[in-house]
Amino acid sequence: MKSTQAVELTEVTKHYAHGVTALDDVTIGFGLGTFTAVMGPSGSGKSTLLQCAAGLDRPSSGRVVVDGRDLATLGDRKLTLLRRDRIGFVFQSFNLLPSLTAEQNVALPLRLAGRRPDRELVRRSLAAVGLAERGRHRPAEMSGGQQQRVAIARALVTRPAVLFADEPTGALDAGTSREVLRLMRDLVDGQAQTIIMVTHDPIAASYADRVVFLADGRFYGELHDPTAELVATRMLQLEAASC
Repeated sequence: MKSTQAVELTEVTKHYAHGVTALDDVTIGFGLGTFTAVMGPSGSGKSTLLQCAAGLDRPSSGRVVVDGRDLATLGDRKLTLLRRDRIGFVFQSFNLLPSLTAEQNVALPLRLAGRRPDRELVRRSLAAVGLAERGRHRPAEMSGGQQQRVAIARALVTRPAVLFADEPTGALDAGTSREVLRLMRDLVDGQAQTIIMVTHDPIAASYADRVVFLADGRFYGELHDPTAELVATRMLQLEAASC
């Protein structure tokens, strides 16, 4: 029977040097076609959770399954291929190449994979983020919000099973942030895209179906159908408890 989870972490622990435990026995699943925000105080393990879930870092113990593949069973080459073909990444910095047009930036993952870019696929990816008419523009000719949408289109061009977003609106103003968050919400509702987003912003988290909270590397509960007010209240409680 096919799993309903796009990503599953089971008893995941991650130790770093000098006795630092970034994740401590975390078990959590992320359903197919859902939008999850991951939140917690500074040092709570949010980024480590994303890195382990996306196969960017290996846990010290525990099991991570992405798109039905147990990452512990994959060698470096197969893990690289999984990340390239089935996982998309969006970060706070857009990481667009300034000398390339929007179309060329979106096509880059296909070229790096040794595939000849399908121009229609690239154009559809840009159209999906509302930039069908900006394909020939370079990053300097676009606003910050448009650049982030190009970065999202680039992440979607390989049709990933999961899109990981690390503070995707952190460098944007409030109005532009709302545009990007509405786009991500539409991708989930309209295309059943699975999105896992690390954020510190309760307003950003309110666009998700569910908010997962971490503190001191441990799972500290969740909210479904969150509002910004409920998320902010929960964060204040967590921050007070971790002081």
